[in-house]
Amino acid sequence: MRRPNGLAREAVRFKPASFAGTFLALLMSALIVSACGILLETGLRASVPPERYANAPVVAAADQYEYVVTGSGEDREKEATPLPDTARMDAGLAVKAAEAPGAATTVADFTFPVRATDDGAGSGARELPVEGGVLTAHGWGSHTFTGTSLTTGSAPREGEVVLDAGTARAAQAAVGDTVVLETAAGRQDFRVAGVAKAGPADTARNTGAAGALAWFADAQAPTLAGHPGKADAVVVLAKHGTDTDALADAVKKALAGSGAQVHTGDDRGAVEDPGLGYAKVTLFGIGGSFGGIAAIVAVFTAAGTVALSVGQRSREFALLRAVGATPRQIRRAVASEALLVAPLAGIVGCLPGIGLAHWWFGQLQDRGAIPQAVDLHVSGLPLLAAVVMGLLTALGAGWTAGRRPARIKPGQALSEASVERLRPGLIRTLLGVGALVGGAILTGVSANSAGDDAAGAALGVVMLFMLAVGLLGPLVARLCAGLFGLPLRGAGPAAELAAANSRTNARRLASAITPIVLAVAFASTLVFMHTSETHAADKQLRAGLTADHVVTDPAGLPVDAVAQAARAPGVDAAVGLLNTQVLVPIGSGEFKSLQGAAAQGVTGSGAELAKVQDLDVREGSLDRLGKDRIAIDKTLANSADVGVGDRLPLYLPDGTEAGPEIVAVYGRGLGLATVTMDRATLDGHVTSGFDSTLLVRGGSQQSLTALGQVTDASGYATEQNLDAKLGAWMNNTMAAVLGGFAAVAAVNTLVMTVLDRRRELGTLRLVGSTRRQVMTMLRWEGLLVAAVGLVLGSAIAAATLIPMMRGVTGEAPYVPPLVYGSFAAAAGGLALLAVTLPARAALRRWS
Repeated sequence: MRRPNGLAREAVRFKPASFAGTFLALLMSALIVSACGILLETGLRASVPPERYANAPVVAAADQYEYVVTGSGEDREKEATPLPDTARMDAGLAVKAAEAPGAATTVADFTFPVRATDDGAGSGARELPVEGGVLTAHGWGSHTFTGTSLTTGSAPREGEVVLDAGTARAAQAAVGDTVVLETAAGRQDFRVAGVAKAGPADTARNTGAAGALAWFADAQAPTLAGHPGKADAVVVLAKHGTDTDALADAVKKALAGSGAQVHTGDDRGAVEDPGLGYAKVTLFGIGGSFGGIAAIVAVFTAAGTVALSVGQRSREFALLRAVGATPRQIRRAVASEALLVAPLAGIVGCLPGIGLAHWWFGQLQDRGAIPQAVDLHVSGLPLLAAVVMGLLTALGAGWTAGRRPARIKPGQALSEASVERLRPGLIRTLLGVGALVGGAILTGVSANSAGDDAAGAALGVVMLFMLAVGLLGPLVARLCAGLFGLPLRGAGPAAELAAANSRTNARRLASAITPIVLAVAFASTLVFMHTSETHAADKQLRAGLTADHVVTDPAGLPVDAVAQAARAPGVDAAVGLLNTQVLVPIGSGEFKSLQGAAAQGVTGSGAELAKVQDLDVREGSLDRLGKDRIAIDKTLANSADVGVGDRLPLYLPDGTEAGPEIVAVYGRGLGLATVTMDRATLDGHVTSGFDSTLLVRGGSQQSLTALGQVTDASGYATEQNLDAKLGAWMNNTMAAVLGGFAAVAAVNTLVMTVLDRRRELGTLRLVGSTRRQVMTMLRWEGLLVAAVGLVLGSAIAAATLIPMMRGVTGEAPYVPPLVYGSFAAAAGGLALLAVTLPARAALRRWS
């Protein structure tokens, strides 16, 4: 008797086809796990090198996160959520920071947009031909650390501005000229005090080399920005020879109790690039949440393939037992096979995994979800995790599958190797039934939930039902084979034989069905979840937008756009909207979290808003909309468990706490806005004080063209629908990754089962079956596998999507026929391809 590792090497050598499928499954598993692991590590370690603050050793700024604390003691957890807009600090803290030992000087820094206008507020004003109509403005004090320097003129005083050289040259503006600019404080004339050459730190990130810049007096800048008394950050410059860490500690002590955070090194980059917080959330969502699901699916599928490979060699194990092999030797042989195949498959799989992570990361950067300055981190940790996970999966699945042939008596092993066992083990059956019951319970929970609660419960539904299919696979396969085999009985001898084969070999059928169920269930859930939300949002937007004209401008609308529109001939109502986001606490106890909610700040009364927007008010009235009074969507009302008359705790875009009264609950929040509030409530809490959209009832398009781009309600709805393409791309990409992996696993499994049946196919040829009859039988089997997998996968997706969409949109899921048809065609085509090609190769020797 050979030693176990020798048996393993000989098995791999003489039956390579049996191990090729295992190798491919473990390779794909490593690919998925390593790619998601790399993205997760990047999300945890992501940083942005400072550019604007590159020459500022210490920067103090407000915390850009809001926190939810759950549990207590050892179970205490603190979850951070990035704020929708920039949180600002007291500008007076610059004086305190200056008292820190080692501080040479401190500068309160301001960054805000101002609009150029060709409507002069006074005679002789210069028009600024700025691309996009927006200049990026700063306080002049920032020139001490950005490298900006005057070429002519002097530093600005109140009512004065310094322009960058390119802008001044294009406008032919010189010192002493007047320009008209629109700020959050209104439209105003400014005297040009000087012209400056922008330093590298002023042109680095936000504006680009060709960006238009303006500098105002530090005393006036906070008011022009719309944040009186507030600064984006306080920059601390060090005295010569002062250690940065020592200075940072001194500044922390000086600002203790203010809530300001002190940053050095790459942490300074996060202050100037607020997109980093959302990038981390995105990467953590892909690498952590989706990566966890993908890892479970990968391990689940790879384990099934390993178990199939071991099960296909049950006859060999039975013969080894008959000639004297001990149970321990059988188990060691299986483990040795795993050690031979799994590490190599994992290492090879990590290579395309790195490539997938690079491609995915690059696509996210191209779509603006991740700042360009963030780098992808590739270390050995996620790669090692992928290899180890594959090895443990192979060992665990092999041990489980080889446990029975190693344990039972040799004679019984030979008997079971010849005839498939009819029933799975008791423990496996009980676990499968438990998963099935758990999935049914969570379906009910999801049906009675709303918003994110429904989505969270739905995730558990699809996972539990998939686990049930995997554990109860043979029973489900036998039932489905009997049910789906009924139509085949009248389709000829080959079809009838295919149905009989499927009923008799339920375990083999289950192995082939499970990956297809995985592919269809996950791909359908991810894709149709987004199509359903997009369809419902578009439907609500088109029904709710009753304005005749919609005016927009990427730079923001003029500060008096509402007043100008209202004066236009024939205009019945004009309402300005500032689109932003607020954070709302939902849930309680361990399930408490912060939910982002789209908000619109309304310039105008609730009665005027009703003329241009039909929010589908269910309770209360918009007439009372105003200061400290808001209206919310019914989904948010259900999630937060509030109604008309209650106060809703929320955080404004910059993290300021508020508790406005709810005066109305409406039904079209998904398409319009989840929260509707008075525009004045947002003053001082957003970076840009310019309205995003102007809705006009009556009047003509020509009379509004001076305010921005004018379109009708239908055209605006179409543009808004296109803006959702990032979410669609992310969902489709995740569906493609998971669905593609499961599809490869399905093909791999089918190929393995066909190649394992070479003796059976040869016997059919020897007893008189023609090559065409055998191929027809296999095609019917492939179609049966595809049909069963498609139906079961669709059923799981439906059980997941129907209650989730009822809670999120209030409607049934929207399934585009062509998309679902492509899924069905792909499942059928792959199944036919996977059985036809290896069958032709297997039948060549019998031709």
